[in-house]
This record gives sequence, structure tokens and C-alpha cells, in this order.
Amino acid sequence: MAHTRTQPATLAPEALGPVTPEEAVLLKKLDLARLPRHIAVIMDGNGRWAQKRHLLRAAGHRAGTQSARTTIETCARLHVEALTLYAFSVENWRRPKAEIEFLMQLLRDYLRKEMPLLQRNNVRMRFLGRPEELPAGVQKDTREATEETARNTGMVLSIALNYGGRAEIVDAMNAILMERNGHGGTQPVTEELLARHLYTAELPDPDLLIRTSGEMRVSNFLLWQIAYAEIFVTETLWPDFNRARLLEALLDFQKRERRYGGIDSERGAAARAAR
Repeated sequence: MAHTRTQPATLAPEALGPVTPEEAVLLKKLDLARLPRHIAVIMDGNGRWAQKRHLLRAAGHRAGTQSARTTIETCARLHVEALTLYAFSVENWRRPKAEIEFLMQLLRDYLRKEMPLLQRNNVRMRFLGRPEELPAGVQKDTREATEETARNTGMVLSIALNYGGRAEIVDAMNAILMERNGHGGTQPVTEELLARHLYTAELPDPDLLIRTSGEMRVSNFLLWQIAYAEIFVTETLWPDFNRARLLEALLDFQKRERRYGGIDSERGAAARAAR
């Protein structure tokens, strides 16, 4: 559900730094009291962006880091509680070796370059996935980034790295079995118990899932957590996903009526009156 806030329901454009006229118009429409607590993003379209410009795929991945930077900084300054970015899936190991090596090095470079920005915006960083399967250098850098931002109290930025939604559920079940170690008896595994063993255990479930590039699928991302998320799909390719496109997604979210399987209050009142 939308996060309740005590701050004003409007935001002065200067709070986000320089803004375009389009962004200023969108910001005036935004209700800060009804922002999603947790935004998840499938960052798709880097390869197609590069192909359209007759560039190598690496150029698209590099261009996409600016969109990530803009999204992270904007969400942090809007006081969104959590942001999760899908960076590398367990299925992505099927890509060419040279592309995988480039992506891993790009991540390492990004962490070093962007650490001052994360600290300046009070962002706490964490990584979701199976870290033990990552290259040693990547494991070291992600561990250090987590430690360096651990005392920050602002937005939690989660990077899904070597991540798969099915793998996460399997890992949660295996963790439960390890805890019980043959002493669990016949106690059933509940939703609450399983949720406590997910990679995202300390975070609220995403309220909004954004997917760029127009693909209508969730790609094995946060399968458990997005059960009631609002989904926003844009044709915009990830390197072109700027602050205005993010604000459009937030405004679209605020138009949605979230019922979680129930009915809205007006229809509920009508139903009660008809009894």
C-alpha cells in the first residue's frame, strides 16, 4: 500500500535539482503522501537501444548506467523507502562470455564511481541473489558497498545480481529445512515463514513494478513479492528512461485503485445497503 508521510503533498522542483519544464509539470501533479513504498524495476532494452544506433551492445549497457543513476537519485530524494533494480539474472550466464565479463566490470566501475552519490543521498545498499557464484572481485566489491552504506538511514537500494525468483524461493525453502534439521515435525510452512527467509525479508513487498522496452513479462523477478504489485510497462528503452518517464510511472500508480482481492469502499457500501 502507499506509504503514509508527514511531509507536504507537493514538492518544490529545486528539491530534485535542475528540472526540465516537462518534469516541473509532472512534479506539481505528484502526491508525495501516496508514493509507493517499494519500487522494483526491470531494466530492459540496452541491447535494442545500441542496435538502433548501430553500436555494440556494450554501449547500451554503459548508457543504461545513467538511467540507473537518475532513477536512484530521484527515488532517494522523493523519500521512497526501497528501490530494487534487476541487474543480472541467473539466466544471464547464457550470454556470451565477453558480454558477461563486461557487465561484471561495468558493475564494479559503477560501484566505485557512484559511492559518493549513494552516501550523499543517505542510500543503504544491498544485493539480492546468489553471491557465491559471482567472480571473486565482484563479491568483494558488493560486500564492501554493503558495509560502507550500512549505517545510512535513507532509501534501501537493492541490486538483484545473479538473481532468479524461482531460485530465491528454493533458497528460502532450503534455509527453512536447514533450520529445522529434522526437528520440524509436521508443522506446515506458512507464507509468513517463507517470506522471512526470502532475500527481501526486511523490505516491504513492491507496490510498483516498472518494466522498460515494452515486454509484457516479469522475467523471473521477485515472483513471490510482486503478487499485488501494480505493473507499469513502457515502450521506452532503459537508456532513454529519464526522470520524466519515472515521474509518469509514479503518476500512473497514483491513479490505480488497489484492492488486494477485495472491493472498493463505495461498492462495498452499496453491497451492504442491498442486503
